[in-house]
Amino acid sequence: MIINGIIGIVIGYLLGSIPSAYLAARQVIGKDIRQIGSGNVGGLNTYREIGTKAAVAVAMVDIGKGAAAVAVAYWLLDLSPPWVLAAALAAVIGHMWMVWLKFSGGKGVGTTVGVLSTMMPLLGGYWPELLIFLAIIAIPLKITHNVALSTSIALACLPIIMWLGRPPGDLIVWSIVLGILVGIRYLPTARADWAKAENKRDFFFDRWRREER
Repeated sequence: MIINGIIGIVIGYLLGSIPSAYLAARQVIGKDIRQIGSGNVGGLNTYREIGTKAAVAVAMVDIGKGAAAVAVAYWLLDLSPPWVLAAALAAVIGHMWMVWLKFSGGKGVGTTVGVLSTMMPLLGGYWPELLIFLAIIAIPLKITHNVALSTSIALACLPIIMWLGRPPGDLIVWSIVLGILVGIRYLPTARADWAKAENKRDFFFDRWRREER
């Protein structure tokens, strides 16, 4: 079990490290996505700098690699829930710090959604909790157009959302660790945006609306 668990973690990390946004940028415009826009290797920067079709493809791959990491750990390697959680977390970490891109990467949102959408039904049928999580992202995103803010709110609420489904304690701990890791990735961007904003309203609303026009 331990050997299979380690294999599951390694596979999860390598799946998460697939640089979909980097590959899309190279294919479509022949540029390194780390050198354009925000420099983030993710779907939002792809959308802004390359276009909708490329961004949709990137989002699908990012969600898919999170789902695949869980599927491999659960079905192929037949791992117990703690090992599945570890493999899922490794996939998100892989997206944030991609081995193929000298450990640069994205914010992990798409991969997190893929992990949760696969793992939560498998480990206890937490579909209502997953829908609540997605709704918490969607509602502030509709109002503010600020992806970082919307995702941060949802991840901060995730342990409470999970608790509502009465999951095992390790799943709640996992959700806390996940939120901390994503927060670490968002913090430098949030600080830079706050420093550039002329006021709080500009940080939460105007800047993001200008960029998306």
